[in-house]
Amino acid sequence: MYKIKISDLPALFDKLSEKYDVFLPVDFDNGAKYKKYEKGDVLSEKLNTVKSPKDFFFPQTEDMMRFKTEGKKIDVIDIREPKDDFIVFGVTECDVKSFEVLDNVFLSEPADTYYAEKRAHGVLISRACSKPSETCFCKTYGIDPSEPSGDISTWKADGTLYLRPNTDKGEAVISVISGILTEADDDEVNKEKEKINKILDRLPLKNLTTEGFGAGKTAELFDRPEWAGLSQSCLGCGTCTFVCPTCQCYDIRDFKTNDGVIRYRCWDSCMYSEFTKMSAGQPRLTQKERFRQRFMHKLVYYPENNGGLYSCVGCGRCLQSCPISMNIVKVMKALGGKNE
Repeated sequence: MYKIKISDLPALFDKLSEKYDVFLPVDFDNGAKYKKYEKGDVLSEKLNTVKSPKDFFFPQTEDMMRFKTEGKKIDVIDIREPKDDFIVFGVTECDVKSFEVLDNVFLSEPADTYYAEKRAHGVLISRACSKPSETCFCKTYGIDPSEPSGDISTWKADGTLYLRPNTDKGEAVISVISGILTEADDDEVNKEKEKINKILDRLPLKNLTTEGFGAGKTAELFDRPEWAGLSQSCLGCGTCTFVCPTCQCYDIRDFKTNDGVIRYRCWDSCMYSEFTKMSAGQPRLTQKERFRQRFMHKLVYYPENNGGLYSCVGCGRCLQSCPISMNIVKVMKALGGKNE
């Protein structure tokens, strides 16, 4: 365990940026967003960023390749370039957990090389949630926000930042900044953990449970009459999918330029009527079917195919962002076992 005074964080970021591209959550008018560190940037105190750190590894838009055409000849041009090592600082534990969900999708064979390359070069420095929000329900999924993981875990306590390396990547980062750190015991960190857990025990969603969901529940839940009422007010705007740290749907498109064709991918949403539309039509024609697909995937289909792991981490972004306040918590309360 190491420590540094909060007042000395600019020196820490300056030192890290000598070797790495460093990205911090910084406050903007419309919320906290990650940006590349520049002198004078101040680390945000907000609980969550507007968009999750997923964007560093699975970007909202990403060029994949180019095609050069000359008559009937087509050349495929690999436009990928070597990645530099980079740090994403201040990642909450729910967002760290989201990478387990994404890794299962993108790193399963055949692995997505675009995602894999970024994961190989990215370093996650997590932080404990000193002030969990009323919209948080990560503990429903067994996530402990007082015990962050990632490559390096950090806690703020009594004007001090405590750091604990967890991986070889984390140890390498610590070696870069060791000259401005001092060794520390974990007494203050343990006190901070106790304080966080006391807050968690008072949150309104502390009793939310996954009972009634998970592997093997498709037949039981698929035709439940509650889906019609739950989906009735949904606008199909896709906001919930775009702020979600675990959603992984995307579309692949080609764009013609004066110099050939660019193939790129961009985030898509299962809530859209055009999603997975084929020449024969759309497999889910109604808003109810699309709404059901989103939440069945989070709570039933994904855990069934991934050893019981749910495709939700309880970050609360969808609760904060939905314009009509329809979200996964309301679905779980309506269809689950002992949810209040």
